[in-house]
Amino acid sequence: MSEVDNAPVVEVVAGVITDARGRVLLTRRTEGRDLAGLWEFPGGKREPGETPEQALARELDEELGIRVEVGTPLIAVPQRYPHKRLRLDVRMIDRWRGTPKGHEGQAMAWVPQDKLERYMMPPADRPVVAALRQPDRYAVTPVPADGERDEDWLAGVERLLANGVRRLQLRLPGIEADRRKRLVAAAALLARAVDADVLVNGDAVLAAEHGCGLHLPAAQLMSCHSRPVADEIPLGASCHDVAQLQRAQQVGCDFVVLGPVAATASHPDSLGIGWEAFAAMREEVSLPIYAIGGMGPGDVVTARAHGAQGVAAIRAFWEAEPARRQSHPAKRMPGVAGGTRSA
Repeated sequence: MSEVDNAPVVEVVAGVITDARGRVLLTRRTEGRDLAGLWEFPGGKREPGETPEQALARELDEELGIRVEVGTPLIAVPQRYPHKRLRLDVRMIDRWRGTPKGHEGQAMAWVPQDKLERYMMPPADRPVVAALRQPDRYAVTPVPADGERDEDWLAGVERLLANGVRRLQLRLPGIEADRRKRLVAAAALLARAVDADVLVNGDAVLAAEHGCGLHLPAAQLMSCHSRPVADEIPLGASCHDVAQLQRAQQVGCDFVVLGPVAATASHPDSLGIGWEAFAAMREEVSLPIYAIGGMGPGDVVTARAHGAQGVAAIRAFWEAEPARRQSHPAKRMPGVAGGTRSA
């Protein structure tokens, strides 16, 4: 066990500050600091006796000269560095007053959300971008039941999408090849109509044929030594240990699933790895990671508190009741609604 393993975890807080145009404020780490020159979400260390909200309000006042109203948690990322371990607790900033200035000599940038990935960041900050930009649910399709008609299975896919799922894995082991092609083609059209990501499990040829992403089972992932699809094609993978997570990061996966975290209906006697082990493995990479195994929509908040992008599941999403049709007010960017703000 290394000295880093025994070192206390450094608690760091950071805020997602947006302006009236929805751009996100990043600051650049100054010379003489760890990871100098990289861009990050502004914040700092939490002092003994402070709540995360108090610490973040103080740090943003000292660092940028603004007064803030700290909102809801976004994600808390445990991350291991060569010389330390930290937990980055990121909160949305609902309102702020003042004009941000780099009081510590740091550069600042207001970045459109779709450009955040272009900025070089410390490992702990990269999952924060994913939490802002990517879906927090990853649905995996079940195999059609014996005698189930294709149209009934596709109605299930439509139900997933109607319930807000925007990332979907088509997993169809044991299905006759022609039928599998038909189901993938039809499901891909349904997903594309609502701008949802759709990935095919394990079959790169079938995925390419229908313009889908590719999801690698763990064994297939470990046989890869480079990214098996083009950069613009979504690539996911299934992982169960640190070696697989590291291989996924090495080959350039866009995200992974990790688990099982808890017992599942298909394996009720297996307790899963638990959240503590999940967070410990999450420390070793900077990929977006979905928790899988006994998960459902109600577990997203807990998953985010342990560094997950969200949750992945089969039954919990497939068996969910259709969302009720209702009108909603137009969504606003976090931090824009209410109050007066300066940028």
